Amino acid sequence: MTTAKDFTLAELIIVAAAEAWRDDGELLATGIGPLPRIAASLAKMTFAPGLQMTDGEAMLVEEPVPLGARGGYKPRYTGLMSYSRVFDSVWSGRRHAMVTPVQVDRYGQGNISALGPDFQKPKVQMLGVRGFPGNSISHKNSMFLPNHSKRTFVEGEVDVVASVGFKKATWPAGAGGDFVKLGLVVTNLCVFDFNGPDHAAQVLSLHPGVTFEEVQDNTGFPLLRAAGLKETPAPTEEQIALIARIDPHNLRATVLKGNPPGIRAAA
Repeated sequence: MTTAKDFTLAELIIVAAAEAWRDDGELLATGIGPLPRIAASLAKMTFAPGLQMTDGEAMLVEEPVPLGARGGYKPRYTGLMSYSRVFDSVWSGRRHAMVTPVQVDRYGQGNISALGPDFQKPKVQMLGVRGFPGNSISHKNSMFLPNHSKRTFVEGEVDVVASVGFKKATWPAGAGGDFVKLGLVVTNLCVFDFNGPDHAAQVLSLHPGVTFEEVQDNTGFPLLRAAGLKETPAPTEEQIALIARIDPHNLRATVLKGNPPGIRAAA
């Protein structure tokens, strides 16, 4: 595998996010948003062939469907994935989604509902909790947040707990913690998880040109350096070619402001 010489931050993130599905076996992979969707597709096309993917409607596909206008492309269907079958996969834990909350806290709780201390009169009304509660107690979830800051990784608790995390006080009486399954958290600065002592957040890799101190300064809660903390691996030429095939209209370039290069220039 030859490391690519030129790549964008979006492409670096896609390759890093694809690792969330490594060793998952045969389950339904769902990437919410362009970069997570491309990442799930890349995982299936490279190291996780057992992942199940849909065409975004009601069919299973072995070859991930490209993003955007398809032109003459015709998906190769391999089976039916009706709404009821999706829910069968969800409640039974046979799904791994990558989602994009607006807020995340030290417990791994996510918020997509509303911003502000008064839930009855929020400063910003968003989507509502939607499927977050049920998904977060039923199957594994990873996260992608495009703007790593203290507004997204908040100092206290998220304004609305839309998805469960490792705060035991919010669990039902007598519940064990084995139902909480959080995977990777991928941002524009780093990759981390909640697998530190007592589920503390630990940084696994720093994107090229980013320091641990910079990540901590932009995070509202304490972070740990994981054993073996490394630089986020650059994409290979083969991965870049597959990404272009999955995203022929370069929608990935619209996700991060300015679509910066993957290797940050020295200040």
